[in-house]
Amino acid sequence: MNITAKQIAELRAKTGIGMMECKKALVEADGDEEKAIAVLKKAGTLKAMKRADRETNAGIVESYVHTNGQIGVLVEVLAETDFVAKNDEIKDLAHEIALHIAAMSPKYVSRDDVPADEVAKAKKEFEEEVAASGKPKEIAGKIVEGKLGKHLEEICLLSQPFVKDPNVKVGDLLTEKISKIGEKITISRFCRFAIGE
Repeated sequence: MNITAKQIAELRAKTGIGMMECKKALVEADGDEEKAIAVLKKAGTLKAMKRADRETNAGIVESYVHTNGQIGVLVEVLAETDFVAKNDEIKDLAHEIALHIAAMSPKYVSRDDVPADEVAKAKKEFEEEVAASGKPKEIAGKIVEGKLGKHLEEICLLSQPFVKDPNVKVGDLLTEKISKIGEKITISRFCRFAIGE
């Protein structure tokens, strides 16, 4: 199939992804723009995974103070290069993440950051709760694991549904940005302040 420059330009305008990537996706999708977008999304996830081992040595610190002045957030977002770290897209991403942290109050960036003793304590509480409900042992373990998974999802930033679009997790936003920019980006840490907390 012959892919036109116009098709490539339209796909690039919609996705923000490079021309060669757009052309490859359109060729693979036989010129169907929707299928090409799906191909790019799949490839983006793979690209983000390939970049996971790269170092992030440049970055920005973004702040957000809620309009009532009662909640403030600082978040550090890192990238591989200073050029990308100062990019407006990274600044916008950092701002959106800071806003999300203010609204959803996560405790950790990812599940890897949750201390083992905190996980063990939560698991024990869920085990006691399930045991008190009288559920059969065959399903009690699955219930406990489900409750623990849900609890960790609620307290970890990357696994939380994004406050502006609950259908997308914060980690997915990050993966999407990595695939678009072509460089590893991480949320390394954050701090949330709230009056009275």
